Amino acid sequence: MAVTRTARTAATPGAPGPEEQRTYTVDELAARAGVTVRTVRFYATRGLLPPPRIGPRRVGLYGPGHLARLALVDDLRRQGLTLAAIERYVARLPKETTAYELAIHRAMVASWLPDAAVECGRAEAEERIGRRLGADELERLAAMGVLTRVPGAEERYVLDTVLVGLAVRLLDLPLSREAIAAAREVLLGNAARTAHELSEVFRGEVGVREAGEARSLSAHMQPLVLQALLTAFQRSLNEELRGAFPAGGGREGEPDAD
Repeated sequence: MAVTRTARTAATPGAPGPEEQRTYTVDELAARAGVTVRTVRFYATRGLLPPPRIGPRRVGLYGPGHLARLALVDDLRRQGLTLAAIERYVARLPKETTAYELAIHRAMVASWLPDAAVECGRAEAEERIGRRLGADELERLAAMGVLTRVPGAEERYVLDTVLVGLAVRLLDLPLSREAIAAAREVLLGNAARTAHELSEVFRGEVGVREAGEARSLSAHMQPLVLQALLTAFQRSLNEELRGAFPAGGGREGEPDAD
């Protein structure tokens, strides 16, 4: 008889952690996102933010998903997309998209943005990341390329603010610094090769247009390319995982325990 498998626990990758269960009032959300309350409410009326959960005293409560959407909208706006284009991009995201998945979208959009790195002290880095950092966590963040020591400056770091959301999730996974560094090399190598090959594909299309038209085409193509890359990667990864970890839970050829 096959073993009945239990639901995911909080330690399982993909399960919601304490940060995903956190809630904010509209003022707290606006402060964390670096926007005004008026902007939050305006985005909500345009469908860029889902409605808040109504808490005690009928206070609207927002979560990390709202914060992640605000960050994504800001990145797309900085990319030069119009509000209508941003609305179309966000509308294509499934309603159940998690804060973690939105962070992936944001990290991919960031590849076309100027560097979003800031120099800061350890206390500010911990505040931005949302937790105290031990020596092991500092090493793992360095392996991710998220936090880099400033040479010759004690307790000074360069923090990649775009990747902070993903970094927090990775810190909670039982991955060694070596595994993180190796995964980063694989991702960077393949990303660079894909970007080069795609640029060659579109070079001819963009080159024949006036400069203004070329910039407009590029701005509109980038979110579409990112969505296509993300979808293709997720499908390929799912296939790899199904092969490595069969549905039965054991290795290929091994029966389930009785």
